[in-house]
This record gives sequence, C-alpha cells and structure tokens, in this order.
Amino acid sequence: MEKHIQLPLTEELAKTLHAGDSVLLSGTIYTSRDAGHKRMCEALARGEELPFDPADATIYYVGPTPAKPGQVIGSAGPTTSGRMDAYAPTMMSVGARGMIGKGARLPEVVEAMKKYHGVYFGAIGGAGALLAKCIKKAELIAFEDLGAEALRRLEVENMPLVVIIDSEGNNLYEMGREKYLEEHGQK
Repeated sequence: MEKHIQLPLTEELAKTLHAGDSVLLSGTIYTSRDAGHKRMCEALARGEELPFDPADATIYYVGPTPAKPGQVIGSAGPTTSGRMDAYAPTMMSVGARGMIGKGARLPEVVEAMKKYHGVYFGAIGGAGALLAKCIKKAELIAFEDLGAEALRRLEVENMPLVVIIDSEGNNLYEMGREKYLEEHGQK
C-alpha cells in the first residue's frame, strides 16, 4: 500500500513513516547537490540565512538536465546521497527533515536523522525521465552559476519513493539484507 504524503514534512508526519514504506510525495521540495550544500553550510557558518526556509523542508539530491521545449524540467534522476553526507547533519540541524537520493548513508547521518526526526527517501536511479513527469513546476532560486547543481524549488505531484531510513534509524538496506540471510539459512 502506498502512502500519499503532502509536504511539508513535519516532525509528526516524519514519525508516521517507516523503512520500507512506498510513498507518493506531493508538495514543495528543493534541489541541491554537493556544491550547493557546501555553499549553504558555509553561509550558515557565517551566520547567514539560507535562500529558502529549511524548516520541515525536503531536499532532492538532483542535478536535472535542461528542459526541452514544452517541458518543466529535463531528466531529474537522483544523485548518490553519500556526496551530501558531510553536509546533511548541518542541514537537519537548521530544520531540513527530508532527503531524497540513492545509495547508503554514513552512520553520522543516521544519528542526525534520529536526533532531528529526519527521513531518507530513495528514488530509483536511471528513472530520471519518469521522475521528471512528477515535477509540475521548477523555479531557480539561488546559485545559478552552478548550472545543473543550482538551488531550485520544485512542485511535485505523486513522486514515487521508498522510505529507506526512517526517523528512528531503521534502514531498509540493512533490514533487506538480514531478511535475505535469514531466508537462505545464512544467519
């Protein structure tokens, strides 16, 4: 059963999501990758505000391709999330709660997720054109010089995702591995 999730991702909403849940995400999300995250964390270290309100925000780790005529955005597949691991705890400390990407996360990120009630959603790599169809509006809001890595505000509708790590630190990647080993008599 898929859960329909309407953003923003409040603490209360985050606590209802569990590793392995299939979700259809709708609402406002922001795009950023490592170069943008670095700039945002440097700005925070200087005591500056971010170009968007991070409270209960969800950040999609993506560098979309340019939009073709008649499209809102080009292909928008997930970036490997480990590239943002150095910045994710800082972003969560100022209120960002949701992250969308692909791949494993470091233990420090999982600990920050537990502390700040964050959720890590997995998007299917290689399905950027399909995911782009869920994006109904895209607006450049900062770091235009970073090109594909610029900070954008997106409006998404029914974006298909899976909760990989929930706010309690339960990790679908680990749970799946354990279940496989149990089923095959290797544990």
